[in-house]
Amino acid sequence: MITLKNVILRRSAKVLLDGASVTINPGEKVGLVGRNGAGKSTLFALFNGTLHEDGGDFASPKQWRLAQVAQNMPETDESATDFVVGGDTRLVELREALAATEAAHEADPDDHDIGMDLAHAYTDLADAGEHDAVPRAQALILGLGFKAHELDQPVNSFSGGWRMRLQLARALMCPSDLLLLDEPTNHLDLDALVWLEAWLQKYAGTMIVISHDREFLDAVTDVTLHIEHAKLTRYGGNYSAFETLRAQQMELQQSAFAKQQDKIAHLQKFIDRFKAKASKAKQAQSRVKALERMEKVAPLLAEADFSFEFKEPGNIPNPMLSISDASFGYLIEDEPPKTILRGVNRSVLAGQRIGILGANGQGKSTLVKTIAREMGALAGTVTEGKGLNIGYFAQQELDVLRPQDTPLEHMVRMARELGSSVKERTGEQDLRGYLGSFNFSGDMVKQAVGTMSGGEKARLVLAMMVWQRPNLLLLDEPTNHLDLATREALAVALNEFEGTLMLVSHDRALLRSVCDEFWLVGRGVVTDFDGDLDDYQRYLLDEAKRLREEAKLATREAAAVVEKEAPSPQAAAQDRQQRSEQAKPLKRELGQIDDRLAAAGTEKASLEARLANPLPASEIAEAGKRLKALNDEIGQLEERWLALSDRLEALAA
Repeated sequence: MITLKNVILRRSAKVLLDGASVTINPGEKVGLVGRNGAGKSTLFALFNGTLHEDGGDFASPKQWRLAQVAQNMPETDESATDFVVGGDTRLVELREALAATEAAHEADPDDHDIGMDLAHAYTDLADAGEHDAVPRAQALILGLGFKAHELDQPVNSFSGGWRMRLQLARALMCPSDLLLLDEPTNHLDLDALVWLEAWLQKYAGTMIVISHDREFLDAVTDVTLHIEHAKLTRYGGNYSAFETLRAQQMELQQSAFAKQQDKIAHLQKFIDRFKAKASKAKQAQSRVKALERMEKVAPLLAEADFSFEFKEPGNIPNPMLSISDASFGYLIEDEPPKTILRGVNRSVLAGQRIGILGANGQGKSTLVKTIAREMGALAGTVTEGKGLNIGYFAQQELDVLRPQDTPLEHMVRMARELGSSVKERTGEQDLRGYLGSFNFSGDMVKQAVGTMSGGEKARLVLAMMVWQRPNLLLLDEPTNHLDLATREALAVALNEFEGTLMLVSHDRALLRSVCDEFWLVGRGVVTDFDGDLDDYQRYLLDEAKRLREEAKLATREAAAVVEKEAPSPQAAAQDRQQRSEQAKPLKRELGQIDDRLAAAGTEKASLEARLANPLPASEIAEAGKRLKALNDEIGQLEERWLALSDRLEALAA
């Protein structure tokens, strides 16, 4: 097995391979391809030992015998046959050993040991094919286009091209485990080329060949190594298979580049528009960071299995809605109203793109649900602009989906309910076609929604929302079940949307890329948040600390109330023991979380470093999916860590 691990190869100051890693298995027939000057011959020099790696590790089995075509023009009076037979290095070595043993035997014919050596030498030579060496060599010579009467002619009597054919025959004559061929077809006509293909197809060892003849490569290789931009990529299959895969990759890259440029244009518009406004400066810089990060992972844009866009709203009222002295919360039967937010005075203007921030349980969803008409205000007024058309994505998709119904039934019912208020074709075939654009094709349109995955349900909610042509989008955690590529498709569509957007999301990349301003929901009120998302993360840490301090204070106050009923020393000791026992599993889990956070952080840093370099599309997709999973896991672990810390502090109080 030949292995390259992070190999660096240079020619003078030029880096031809930078961090190349690949494995070539025994018996594989490998085509080495790439543009002229890419480093193919330099890599060959590494394989044959004339060049050593400048970095990384290269390994090839030491016991393997190497055969390759010498590049020098042979100058010898040997006959063509003898010259080619000389390529069998094993045979040449055994002939030389036999000659030395024969000489020793002649000098001392009575030496028993030398006699035994002589017998072994004859046996070894026979095993190496001495008896048929000349016929084998001549078969190679004739196969490569020579005439029978030329077999005994001196090598020097042939022209340059024919002498190079003899060099090729000499390499094929050599018994080898690894055969290196650099442009072996250059001096061959069609007959000789076809013969060479047949011979190489029967070759039992490992072969690496450089050639610009695609049909030749198709005939003799089953693996392709491609050198480009100092990177080495392995493809399973011959040259035609490589061409197909490479064309698909280039198509994906071109698609990714086009999508990337579209998104960059949208982000740049924001940056240009808001950099001049001091109050928006930090958010503008946040967008710049999002832009830089997106440039690194641009190929991921191409992994989206679909794309979509929001149609231009029919009209856009301004203001979209006004909230005056409002209180939001829940009505619970036979209980007083539970107020979550109070004193809300907000206006939503046409074209605003608002990110709604706030810790869990602070009232973000309450705010969105009230605006979406899912709940009524407990006090105050919510005044809607004339023609307001809300598209609502609920945090729990089943809040708006019926599990027993199919996607088509959802679309038909929605079309009937909206009637003529939405000017769209509402025939079943039209709706089937529309669902197909969201990857609900064939029988999927008749599948019960309750049996679908979270991602499929999310796509259906998106499809229903887009069809309504809303002018105000209310999105409450729309990415919970979406993969990385579909999130990118959503971000692109939201950047294209010409209406007003209000977004609740834990996906910071989405918030950075589509929101122009932030509202903060916390401590029972709704306020402007003038910082960026980095500032918001610091706010969340401070808020968590504040809540812990409040919990400590509450614990101390509760302890003061019962202090008058001080327990006996025995009861106090029992209480301490009980608290200690309760704390043990919490501390154990906290330690496990610390270990997992460290490991996840290391893996995340490694993946981000990989994504900063060019990679095959398949590796990018896998790395992107893994990175998304790690980010989700880290977020969950951090939340659990805070909760455990709070419980431990309460036990210790």
